[in-house]
Amino acid sequence: MSLKIDDITYVYEKGTAMSVNALDHISLEIPDGQFIGLVGHTGSGKSTFVQMLNGLLAPTTGHVYWNGQDVHEKGFDRRKLRASVGLVFQYPEHQLFEADVLSDVEFGPKNLGLSEAECKERAVEALRHVNLPEEFWDKSPFDLSGGQQRRAAIAGVLAMHPSILILDEPTAGLDPLGRDEILNMVRGMKEKLRITIVLVSHSMDDVAQYADRILVMNAGKIMMDDTPEKVFSRYKELEAIGLSAPQVVYIMQYLKERGLPVKTNILTVDEAVDEILAHRGELNV
Repeated sequence: MSLKIDDITYVYEKGTAMSVNALDHISLEIPDGQFIGLVGHTGSGKSTFVQMLNGLLAPTTGHVYWNGQDVHEKGFDRRKLRASVGLVFQYPEHQLFEADVLSDVEFGPKNLGLSEAECKERAVEALRHVNLPEEFWDKSPFDLSGGQQRRAAIAGVLAMHPSILILDEPTAGLDPLGRDEILNMVRGMKEKLRITIVLVSHSMDDVAQYADRILVMNAGKIMMDDTPEKVFSRYKELEAIGLSAPQVVYIMQYLKERGLPVKTNILTVDEAVDEILAHRGELNV
C-alpha cells in the first residue's frame, strides 16, 4: 500500500489579504516499511502536511492518492483512509476523552463497525504493543502520566490497524528517559507490525538515530528528501533555515578539520565512539 502526494498546494485564507501558502507544490511518495523523519522549523508547513496525509485537510490544488485512488474524489471513504493512515497528535489530551483507557482505545474500532469482542481484542492487543500495563486500563486516561498518556493515544490509533502511523512530536515535554522509551517502543512496533512510521520532530538527534529517510520542510516546500547521512552532510544549509545537525556531526567535523582522519557521516554517539577509538593513536586536539 502506498500514499502518493501529487503537486499539492494549500492556501490558508485564500482570496483574502491574509492568504498564506502553507504548502507549495509538494510531490512525494511514502512506500511501505519506511521510518521517515519529518523536520522543519515552526511555520514550515509540517502540521499542515501531515493533516493532508490522512485526509483531514484537502489540498487547494493537487491530489493525494491512497493505493491509486484520489482521497478527495466523490465517493471515497475517508474513514477507511484514517484507519489506514493513523495520526497521533502532539498533545495526547486532544485524543483521549473516554472514561477509562480501555474504552478510549476501543473507540476507533467501534467506529469501523466491528463487534464488541473484536473491538476489545484490538484494544488489548494495541495496549500490549505500547507496553501500557493492565493495571492502568480501567483508569481515567487523565490520571496517567504524560508518557503513559502518549502510549494510550498511540494505542488508540494502533487499534485501527493502520499501515502508516504518523506521530507528531510524540516526545514533546517528556524527560530523556521517557523520550527514549517512547522512541524505542515506536521502533519496535515498526519492526514487529511492519508498518510505516512518519515521525515529526524538532530533535535532529532523534531522527538521525531512528529514521531511514528524512524530509526537511522549509516555507511550505520539501527542501531535502534523502537518507540521514546525506541530509546532515548539508548541515550548513540546515543552519541557514534555522535547523541544525545532530551534535555528533559537529564533533566529527571538528576532529576532521584538526587533522584526525575520521569519517564525518556518523550520526550516533556509539558510532562516534567506535570511530574515535579507531584513531585514538592519532588524536592530538
